[in-house]
Amino acid sequence: MKIKWLGHSCFLITSQSGVRILTDPFDESVGYPLPEVEADIVTVSHGHFDHNYTQAVKGNFSLVDKVGEHSINGVNIKGVFTYHDKNQGKDRGSNIVFNITVDGINICHCGDLGHILTQQHADEIGRVDVLMLPVGGVFTVDAEEAYEVVKVLKPAVTIPMHFKTDALTFSVDGVNKFLALAGGGEMAAKQEIEVTAENLKTLSNVIVLNYK
Repeated sequence: MKIKWLGHSCFLITSQSGVRILTDPFDESVGYPLPEVEADIVTVSHGHFDHNYTQAVKGNFSLVDKVGEHSINGVNIKGVFTYHDKNQGKDRGSNIVFNITVDGINICHCGDLGHILTQQHADEIGRVDVLMLPVGGVFTVDAEEAYEVVKVLKPAVTIPMHFKTDALTFSVDGVNKFLALAGGGEMAAKQEIEVTAENLKTLSNVIVLNYK
């Protein structure tokens, strides 16, 4: 499969057979170019403008924005209920963590996760090969909390998201604090990587994609 970062928490995942899954599309106020791409499946973790702007998406896509099991075009998706804050949703509401199985690889997209996951969460989410994790704090888990999530879910590869870049209009932390805790990682000079069952174990444990 191919994983392309379009900025913020938005990724385009393309399976070997060509099925396209888009995660958390954002509106123009976020700062990155709008994710005006065609998709077959769109996942939305919660109803905020920087994660649910499906109007930008092209094509006749299936929307997945609920917890539970979903099977679309050969892609299995499990949505697990979590919170957008540390106060059981009283501050920012709920959030869905999606575990998406593509080409036999489990990609876990955490949306705007606002708290450290428990082992019970991990058991419900299941095996995680590639973890897409917010690390910028303020509106989500911060670097320290994100690293605790990594230790709970034990992914082979973590791709940070929802952190400060030159394009992002939000005031959140950059990615460096998380990288320091994780013991470094690969600063990829590209938007897209290919992940297969064969190369999964050889990839860096943390890969920071370039939105440009």
